[in-house]
Amino acid sequence: MTATVKLQHTNIFHRFTRLLAPGLLTLATSLTLVSCTTQGQKAQTPSAATNVSDTNSNSSGIKAKVLRMGYQSAGDLVRSQKVLEKRLEPLGVKVEWAQFVQGPQLMEAMNVGKIDLGSVGETPPIFAQAAGAQIVYVVGSRRTPTTGRASVIAVPPNSPIKSVKDLKGQKIVFQKASASHYFVFRALEDAGLKPSDIKILSIPTVEASSAFLEGKIPVWVAGDPYLALAEKSNKIRVIKTAEGLDTPGGYYIGARQFAVDNPGILRIVIEEIDKLQRWAEANPKEVAKIIGPIQKLPPDIMEKVVSRRSYGLRAISPELVKEQQRVADYFYKYGVIPKQVNIQEAVLTPEQYAAITPESISQK
Repeated sequence: MTATVKLQHTNIFHRFTRLLAPGLLTLATSLTLVSCTTQGQKAQTPSAATNVSDTNSNSSGIKAKVLRMGYQSAGDLVRSQKVLEKRLEPLGVKVEWAQFVQGPQLMEAMNVGKIDLGSVGETPPIFAQAAGAQIVYVVGSRRTPTTGRASVIAVPPNSPIKSVKDLKGQKIVFQKASASHYFVFRALEDAGLKPSDIKILSIPTVEASSAFLEGKIPVWVAGDPYLALAEKSNKIRVIKTAEGLDTPGGYYIGARQFAVDNPGILRIVIEEIDKLQRWAEANPKEVAKIIGPIQKLPPDIMEKVVSRRSYGLRAISPELVKEQQRVADYFYKYGVIPKQVNIQEAVLTPEQYAAITPESISQK
């Protein structure tokens, strides 16, 4: 069952949205709660053989009766394969899903108590924390040398803009407070430019896609699957990818109280996502076959999208916290957030991380 939920206007919600673009509270901020009744295509994932006796060993540290998961399009594999349901439902925990167009919208929903856990890039939790959100970093995403291939700064094929240096004075379209925000600022810095050298128009990628293909947007920060669709239509020229960007990468972020109360749930979630991502990395064609129909994308587009994804999880460590702090300090340096953010305040204790982090999760 699908229902549209209007976000409540709490004080923290107002503080958070003031950090973002005025147009953020549009159709793009709506979220869709998805029940677990839709059966995805079946795949021989590592979780298929999980039995009730396996889950019973993780039954401690579970208070919640419902886990409300927020996801973006990349989370379709976890949802469609029902790996969380297979582990949690025997323990009396129902899984509900809410889809978001981008990370900032997902964080807004967490701020107002609509979801418990979700995956975002490095930037949205910084903005949320600056607004006073009670969140914690649960687990990170593994970075590889090719991470960032699916995020680009692009122009129409006939544009006179040839490089990032040519962006001075240009209007650039991307979602403020998303991972694109840090990508653009770092790209400008590397080219000897400042954020003040450009004009930012904050529009979610899904809403900007059609306008870009119609030639109405001079510079667009795009990501898959919209990037792949634009490439197929030959209406895009990439001038910079996010490969090699000095970012700590994405995270699963949790509402603090939920994380403190439910370490058993978090460990199960991390275990299952880790196993599924390891399988996905080794079986890209199968992933494309599963996700393509869900996202209503043709096979060739879906295969390209999957080929550019990075897989694997990374444990929250002092080193990772330092990396994330550097990004937060960067936004404060340029006046994007109104106060300094202490990432350590959104971190669990070493003992809490030991309880939720499987030994298989890398520290790097």
